Amino acid sequence: MPTAPLDSMPARLDAIPAQRPNPEPANAPAPGASGIRGRLARAGRLLPSPTTTPFAFGYAVLLLVTSLYTDYGDPDTVDTLLQASSTDVAHLSTTPVLAIFASALWIAGGIASPYAVVFIFVLAALERRIGGWRTAGVFLLGHVVATLVTEVPVALSVLAGHLPESSLHRLDYGISFGLMATVGALTGLLTPLLRWTTLAVVGALLVEDLLDMTEPLAAWGHPVALLVGVACWPAVRRVRNATAG
Repeated sequence: MPTAPLDSMPARLDAIPAQRPNPEPANAPAPGASGIRGRLARAGRLLPSPTTTPFAFGYAVLLLVTSLYTDYGDPDTVDTLLQASSTDVAHLSTTPVLAIFASALWIAGGIASPYAVVFIFVLAALERRIGGWRTAGVFLLGHVVATLVTEVPVALSVLAGHLPESSLHRLDYGISFGLMATVGALTGLLTPLLRWTTLAVVGALLVEDLLDMTEPLAAWGHPVALLVGVACWPAVRRVRNATAG
């Protein structure tokens, strides 16, 4: 049987495709670049989107607009709008619906506050699981219940003479009550470890606020709103299971 000369074997082996290393594309990404892009893409999916989470996206844009106006608008006009949007006893007794909705159009501390950053991610996460209308319902329920729980005692205290009448006009606005309710509801859809870890961390922060008593009414309203969200666990779980099925 004839054999090929040894000096021709390298050429023959090189002709076999499997023996040649795959050439690297000229524009191949650097090692780890695709991993970074993947992590950024996953992080981007957590943000509100006009297609997947329209309620969270629209609300975030609205809060951005009002926050920018708070920072750069005419100070007297801003002060007038905030006063008119306050959920104090005076407004709740005369224009309750307007006060409830208007107070949720502003962020105490602005768009860069921790509440705003957490709010964007939490609201979008809950909406992906139970839908926009139900997410809005959870937010509104916590906002209303916590507001009433904190303001009704003020009204009673003024009537009893324990607080001055000026307490009826205390400036109160923001999204923190609704945010706490949303956090509480979302934890019911997490794994047990993540659920109880989140509740423990949030609970510790709320206890710290209660001990500091910088804003007494808000300090009591936040745990109330969180418990409102926890009370929504059966409802949000039913919706999530129905959607998954």
